[in-house]
Amino acid sequence: QVQLAESGGGLVQYGGSLRLSCEASGVTFSIPTMAWYRQLPGKQRELVASKNNGGRTTYADSAKGRFTIVRDGTANAVILQMNSLKPEDTAVYYCSANIWRSGEWNTFWGQGTQVTVSS
Repeated sequence: QVQLAESGGGLVQYGGSLRLSCEASGVTFSIPTMAWYRQLPGKQRELVASKNNGGRTTYADSAKGRFTIVRDGTANAVILQMNSLKPEDTAVYYCSANIWRSGEWNTFWGQGTQVTVSS
């Protein structure tokens, strides 16, 4: 069973930084794509950043220039370094892993970690 364990959320002031970490277990190969999503209260979950094991990276416009996603393909871990945080970044952040299984892509999710940015 694929499991994702996240850590690193918390409370930070406007302009501060946080580092979110996520490590997958139950997988014996390099996960094709790992990503970070976030969900603001009352809104749908949205992509923040993703990176595949070929190095291709995608960022949401809101994350460009402030957030950096880093993967450790050997360890199936992904880090989201968040700088210059703003109150509008306040959300629950989720790690995800896309794995091809049983003839289709499956997305697995972590439990989420709260990030709160105070003004």
